[in-house]
Amino acid sequence: MKIYELKLEADVDTDPVWCNQCGCNLDLDELPISLELKKELQDWTMEYGEWIDWTNDRLRKNGVDLETEHNQLGQTLSAKIQKELGDTYTVSFSPSRSARHYLNNETTF
Repeated sequence: MKIYELKLEADVDTDPVWCNQCGCNLDLDELPISLELKKELQDWTMEYGEWIDWTNDRLRKNGVDLETEHNQLGQTLSAKIQKELGDTYTVSFSPSRSARHYLNNETTF
């Protein structure tokens, strides 16, 4: 199956590019993008969740700001992917909303 609709979405321990049609995770090494962009995507993905204190399962003090910065960089990276892939593909960005989840479920920090 040819994939023409891609989604950039970071998650823990996985590559950040997905088929926006079937939801399968795509291997960055299989994408026809520059090595520099692949490195930027890997670095961005490694920072996913830095706004969460995983040990205590709670939001870090500046968690919302960290997630916002992560999402802004993700938006920029999705535009870079789109530029490198050209008109053959459509690339969308799916921002993280986990900090808001924690905010809705916590009463204190």
